[in-house]
Amino acid sequence: MNKSLLSIFDIRPSGATTGAYNLVLEEVEGKRKLPIVIGMHEAQSIAIKMENMTPSRPLTHDLFNSLCKSFDIELKEVVIYDLVEGIYFARLVCGNGKTDETIDARTSDAVALAVRFGCPIYCMEKVLKTAGIPPEGEEQVKPMPEENPDDPFGLEEPVDPAENFSALKMEELKEQLDRAIEEEDYERAGKLRDEIESRSNT
Repeated sequence: MNKSLLSIFDIRPSGATTGAYNLVLEEVEGKRKLPIVIGMHEAQSIAIKMENMTPSRPLTHDLFNSLCKSFDIELKEVVIYDLVEGIYFARLVCGNGKTDETIDARTSDAVALAVRFGCPIYCMEKVLKTAGIPPEGEEQVKPMPEENPDDPFGLEEPVDPAENFSALKMEELKEQLDRAIEEEDYERAGKLRDEIESRSNT
């Protein structure tokens, strides 16, 4: 089975569809890129885990992860195996130490689970041949000029002047961070976290 190992290269808003995001996966060896349009909730779920943020209540992918671990089920790998009429097909390869099972999944959900289980993400060569973008075509997957490719959700944007975090004490920052996470305001939580980290490093 000819397949390539992929890593997450970027997540950014899609300029074509409101509320959609572009998930860009990169070939670890070969450097071809695979852009996939995913929904806002799945994009946020992936980004939250990659940012090591903890929501006040478990997201669906966190719940699935906890459920599997409770019953000693391991997600061994994710495989993007087909592309039909612009839709990617993926499967989860799971095991409990005795038997392995393959489960069909949306690619966005599969990637969100892969970052939680720490398992590899593979793509079949036939899919990469069809939709993969070679290094010399990278201009096709660069973000729009107004977007920051390193911070697709604006977590590192300058603090709104109306919210002068620098005037707050460390204890107040931590209290507001807890409140923002509880209210699932992850954009504000990211800004508060950055302020706390900048003070801790000085």
